[in-house]
Amino acid sequence: MSTKWFVYILLCADHSLYTGISPDPQKRFEDHKKGQGGAYTRSHKPTKLLYIKKFSSKSKALKRELQIKKMPRSTKIRLFKL
Repeated sequence: MSTKWFVYILLCADHSLYTGISPDPQKRFEDHKKGQGGAYTRSHKPTKLLYIKKFSSKSKALKRELQIKKMPRSTKIRLFKL
């Protein structure tokens, strides 16, 4: 049985964007808010989950995460404004 993986984008209190992957993005968002996420979100408090996209494998989610991280901010914003 394959686990579904998700790419997500968070808005942080300083208006920066954080992109990550998880099999449960809502739980991961809660972890980030509690300071149990990555180092970036410990110092840039996440305030909102802006974007979630499902993938059929962790590999596909990781590839998309990398693509998104390389995008300019304006392109990332268009992802969740659609």
